[in-house]
Order: sequence, then structure tokens, then C-alpha cells
Amino acid sequence: MLTVRGPSGKRPSSIVVAVRLETHMRVLLVHPSALMYSEIFLRLEPLGLERVAAAARDAGHLVRVVDLQVLPAAVLDAELRSFAPEALGISLNYLANVPEAIEIAKRAKEASPGCFVFFGGHSVSFIAEHVLRQAEGAVDAVVRGEGEPAVAPLLEAARDGGLGTVPGVVSAEGRGPAPRLLESLDRPRPARDLMRRRNRYFIGELDPCASIEFTRGCPWDCSFCSAWTFYGRSYRKASPEAAAEEMASIREPNVFIVDDVAFIRPEHGDGIAAALERRRIRKRYYLETRSDVLLRNPEVFERWTRLGLRYMFLGMEAIDAEGLDLYRKRVSPDDNFRALEAARRMGIMVAINLIVDPAWDEERFRVVREFALSVPEIVHLTVMTPYPGTEIWHTEARQLTTRDYRLFDIQHAVVPTKLPLEVFYRELVRTQAVLDRKHLGLRNAVGAMGVLGRNLLRGQTNFARMLWKFGRVYNADRQMADHRRPVRYELPVPEHRAAPPGRQELFIHTRAATPAHRRPAPEADGA
Repeated sequence: MLTVRGPSGKRPSSIVVAVRLETHMRVLLVHPSALMYSEIFLRLEPLGLERVAAAARDAGHLVRVVDLQVLPAAVLDAELRSFAPEALGISLNYLANVPEAIEIAKRAKEASPGCFVFFGGHSVSFIAEHVLRQAEGAVDAVVRGEGEPAVAPLLEAARDGGLGTVPGVVSAEGRGPAPRLLESLDRPRPARDLMRRRNRYFIGELDPCASIEFTRGCPWDCSFCSAWTFYGRSYRKASPEAAAEEMASIREPNVFIVDDVAFIRPEHGDGIAAALERRRIRKRYYLETRSDVLLRNPEVFERWTRLGLRYMFLGMEAIDAEGLDLYRKRVSPDDNFRALEAARRMGIMVAINLIVDPAWDEERFRVVREFALSVPEIVHLTVMTPYPGTEIWHTEARQLTTRDYRLFDIQHAVVPTKLPLEVFYRELVRTQAVLDRKHLGLRNAVGAMGVLGRNLLRGQTNFARMLWKFGRVYNADRQMADHRRPVRYELPVPEHRAAPPGRQELFIHTRAATPAHRRPAPEADGA
């Protein structure tokens, strides 16, 4: 404790400054490289990592961030030499980045043998012990669950000992107590000032684009998704005033709302809208929601269109009832099509996601292509992939044709396909090319010249580059070649069980750790 005294040596009652010089560490946080779809459609700022950076900085540490989505690897190597971090944390929200993260950890240990290396993030939370073993000593700890409440006690334990007592942390000392949920989404505010080349973040024509979070968690329980298992069915909301205050601090003209499902609670969406209206904040917004939420709360979405809502991601997942039942979406095809009509009336451009079942044959691909051409919306395709933390991991993963982390990017097939794999990829790319013909390429660049010109005048080239990159990124030869790469790091296989695991076993955060007032109300639970 350092006390500031006045000229007479007496301590002024109004000035007391606490300095903890002996406790701070040099902390470097890293986001791995972009995945396949990020090469074209979007590249978002690492919001979770920015919040963890803020929490570490609030605890008195010196923090730097390197985002390899937008910075070359040489920048990371330079930081390892010049900053000489005492702790290095790597965000692993995506399985496909695990091999890269382990290699970064090894480089960090070589550059600074005493550096404390930890991983955190959504995907690694479900396979923490396995990744620790694979790293062979290059990783000292894995944080399971939310990073903001864990990072300060983790860094303290890294310095003073006691890793085994830190909630959510897995280390050589074993698994610590259950992860803690962040008490309030209002703080810490993301440390956006630590990011370099923010002009490289975009989604579609929203270039540049920042990100913001209003809620956390999802009350539904889709079989292919691990959002609900990660948060243990909890659902939390930022206060409208805090959300508006953060929005006012964002310099970018475009904002992506990262909530798993936007505006589940209409009064919350209205509250944030009112706070933005009072501050006269206008931006262009992109968000993700469900068809039934849009149909139930149209007034909220209409209000947001007046604030600048222009784009919406709608996870339809399937165009027929059979597919929707398979993924436990709990909506009907009619709901989905009525939601599309509602969005059209509001002037919102919708990006539809459909899940490609590896059991599809050529006829099924043809039907989906016809659908994609028949609607004005953007149609994205993702390949059904069993991820740790999802229910289908326990029902489908024992059929895996590969355990190469790098192929778990929802753009590759990792379970047996009905068609020969090369034919499957040819049909997949042919179907994805509908998006290229409808919305990308030179013909459509002419139609988008106004947007393109405005972006280029501001020095923003992400959208322009996107228009011509489709064929180079998405092609069957590249995807087949990806399967032939040497494999060093592999996913675990789920243990054989006589019965599927209970839902509580899938949760990272449990209901016991969630205050009752933050649990979803029955009408939104979806169960």
C-alpha cells in the first residue's frame, strides 16, 4: 500500500492511492487464426478475449492482445521477444484452432521458459484434461467456463501457488471447484483499446464492424449446439443503461449483436432501444435470433429497424419438419417461412443457415439448391458436426471418420457420408455456389457498387475482397486435400456408456451455481 502525503507530511483525507506494484504480471492474450468461413463472410472482434483482458487489467496486470485473425504471426513472435510475457492465455472457442494453440504454447515456453501458459474458451472447456495431456507440459492450466471471473484468481495462483483451488481451472493439480458464472454482464467492459487493426473486423457489407453482447446463454436445447450445455441453461442480461453506455463508446458505424438469440425478452430489447434513443445513437446492426422469437415479438424488431437493424441471421437449420425434429429446433417449417415473410416486411435482409446432413444424396442437394434460388435471402450451409458438449457428440462421435481438430470447422465432413466423400464435397460446393451467384461475384458487385464505393472511400476493403474470393476458398479439391494432411493432435473419443449422459453431466456451469433470478422463465425454456 502506497499512501500519498501532502507537503507537510500529513496525509490528505481525500487522496489515498493503492498501488500493487509487486503483484502485477505481464500478460499476453492471443486469439488464433481465422477459420475457413472467416476468410470470406465475416471476421469478428474477439469480444470474450477483450473482456478477459479487461478483467486482468482491472486486477492490476499489464495486458497486451494479439489477434491472429488480423495480425501476422510475426507480430506474436515480436511480442514474445519484446514484451516477454510472464503469462500467456490463448482463446479456444473453436476446436479447429487447438493444434495451432498448442504450437503457440510451445513457442512461448521456448521463448520464456518460466512463462505461465493457459487456455480458455468455449470448446476447450469440454475437453480440458485431454488438451492438457496433448500439450505435454506446454500448457499449465485450462480454464473451464467463463473467463472473466477466473482470470484474476488464476494469475494470482500462477504467481503464488494453489492452482487446484481456483474455480473452473484444470491443471496438473487436478480439477478445481466448479466454474463461476459472471455476476453481471455490465462489467468488465471489453478492452477494445488493446486491439490493433480494428478496421479488419467485418460481417458482409458491414465493414468495419464492432461486436457487443446484451445477453448470455440460451434457454433452448438443440441437439447440435453446446451453448446451452456451456451455460447450464442459465440466461443473463446486461442492464439497458450499461448496454447503451457501451454502445456509445463504440466508434465503428456497424455493430454485430453476438447474443445466441436476440430479444428473447421483449422488455429487455425495448429497454435497450429506449436507452439508445435517449442517447440518439444510430448505427447499422446485425443480429441472430430464432423464427419463433421474431414472430412472438415483432414490435421489438420493428423498433430496432428504426434504430438501424439491417441484417439478421436466422438459424432455420432445415427446410422440412423431419430435419427440424432431428435437431430439436422446436419450431415448424411454417414458423420459419412466416418469420422470413415478417423480416421481409420489416426490410431486414436475412441470412439463413441450413445444416447439411452427411446422409444427404445428390437429390437432396438438388432440392436445397432449388430452395436457395427460390428465396431472396442469403443461404449459408454448415456441415453437421458432433462437437464435445453437444448431445450428438455422444450419439454420433463414435462414428467419426477423422479426429483431426482442424476438420471440426463445420465446413468438413467428419462422420461417414452417404455419397463418396469427393462427390459429397462437389455437391456441397455446388450448392454453396448459389450464394456466390446470388450475392457475390462481379455481377453482384455492380449492384452493390454504392456500398462498395462507400467502404473503399473509407479505406475498408474487407467487403470488396469477399466478393471475389469464394472460388479460391470453397472448392472440393481443397477440402479433400485437408483430409490428407498429417495429423499430430486428435480429438478424444467419448467413452462407451450403457446409457446417454444425463443433462447435468453435459453442463459446464450448473444451475446450482446460477442465482434463481437469472434462470430462464418457463415460457422461454423450450423444454
